[in-house]
Amino acid sequence: MASLLQITKAHKTYGDQVLLDGAEATISDNVKVGFIGRNGAGKSTLLRILLGEEELDSGEVIRHPSLRLGYLRQHDPFLPDETALGFLMRDSGEPDWKCGEVAGQFELKGAYLLGPIAKLSGGWQTRVKLAALLLHEPNLLLLDEPTNFLDLRTQILLEHFLQSHRSACLIVSHDRAFLNATCDHTLDLSRGKLTTFPGKVDAYLEFQREKRQHDERSNETILAKRRHLEEFIAKNKARAATATLARSKSKQLERLELTEIASDEPTARIRAPRVEPRKGPALRCRNLAIGYAERQIASDIQLEIDHGSRAAVVGERSTAAGAQESESRRVRQGDRGVATRVGNLHTRVRAVRHGSDCSRRQVPRGPQSELPG
Repeated sequence: MASLLQITKAHKTYGDQVLLDGAEATISDNVKVGFIGRNGAGKSTLLRILLGEEELDSGEVIRHPSLRLGYLRQHDPFLPDETALGFLMRDSGEPDWKCGEVAGQFELKGAYLLGPIAKLSGGWQTRVKLAALLLHEPNLLLLDEPTNFLDLRTQILLEHFLQSHRSACLIVSHDRAFLNATCDHTLDLSRGKLTTFPGKVDAYLEFQREKRQHDERSNETILAKRRHLEEFIAKNKARAATATLARSKSKQLERLELTEIASDEPTARIRAPRVEPRKGPALRCRNLAIGYAERQIASDIQLEIDHGSRAAVVGERSTAAGAQESESRRVRQGDRGVATRVGNLHTRVRAVRHGSDCSRRQVPRGPQSELPG
């Protein structure tokens, strides 16, 4: 198994923040690696270093002569009014039939392939970028939070693509389910050090937990033995008959070393407010229709949500004209039909908007918050 990338004695700092402190790791061909670590640990910085966009303060990244990197770009590399097929041909230099063949693996056909990319949602644009990656035939894919802003169907398609992809992958993500589904190795960046584990992320986290417990038990045993030796030495070092034995015990004491256990890093604790348990429906929708000023999104909505239940709303992002602009507009109150809150129901809505000016914002409340209680 060839080593595509080897990181040796890597050091990288930003001011007082140490991101890499003698970090070392090797990425081999045909291995899919889930790259984990806390926000701000330096994962994205390391990816930029591997891509040659940043330099290490010291250390070395050794690249195999046959290495072909593929990077899923977060920014949009498209030209105004460019079609998906036009972009694939421009980006890869391959003929239209080849680009169409690869695009078909991501269900990019017809209007999705021949229409303007600007009219595609973020999830479909990600499919175009993935097809562009594949056309370059990389043997190591670098993916930085690839599931951000994807609809469920595109995320499932991405999982299937990575599972069947034969080349190596290095995937940065905080989505454990996604990493467990796509990666068979784990790379952890913590306190400036890289740790490689030959297993999935859940197995690695369990290994970490068991190792910490083992080290804690081992340290307790060593501390107990230290106390016993110290007591023996204190009682016998002054007596001529036992002074030699006491000196021998002193040497044993010096050899007893504790295993260093890293302190726990700060962790946010989220406590949900206590509420009185209730039964029965909290929200009912009958014959509801919703949409925008220029078009209707859904109609004949029949929905009932009980108190204490958790409902997920899933579906493809829109691909109709102006979808990107429409995402930023306020969804109107129901065009027709009835949505009724039962009892004293309070709602909160929060979402992340995807676009070139991606920002976290408070979304205007939908119709259910405006209905009488």
